[in-house]
Amino acid sequence: MKLSLITVTAVAAFTLAACSSGNRNAVTSAARTPISQFATGPIFQGCVQSDRKQASRSRCGCVQSVANQSLSAGEQRRGAAFFKNPHQAQVTRTSDRPADERFWLRWKAFGDQAARVCG
Repeated sequence: MKLSLITVTAVAAFTLAACSSGNRNAVTSAARTPISQFATGPIFQGCVQSDRKQASRSRCGCVQSVANQSLSAGEQRRGAAFFKNPHQAQVTRTSDRPADERFWLRWKAFGDQAARVCG
């Protein structure tokens, strides 16, 4: 099933909105490993440079922290590009290429984890 650009953009926005500056001792549900609630990197940079109202430094740092636990450096760079070009997320999501499908599943799992860890 093809998703609309709005749906794909909502996934990226949900990932951003999922984190707050709350519990500093958050624990991942899968690994049960304490993680930092703040980090910098490509997701953080894309997030803080976006025009989204909820893109605070603390939220973006939280999202980056989760990304560090769940995505490779290359996946982080690829996903960070979605903040500037949400249409690319739609292209990736609807692609029939196996590599794109694998990436999208990891990106979606990252968003879900960010909601659990930071939410």
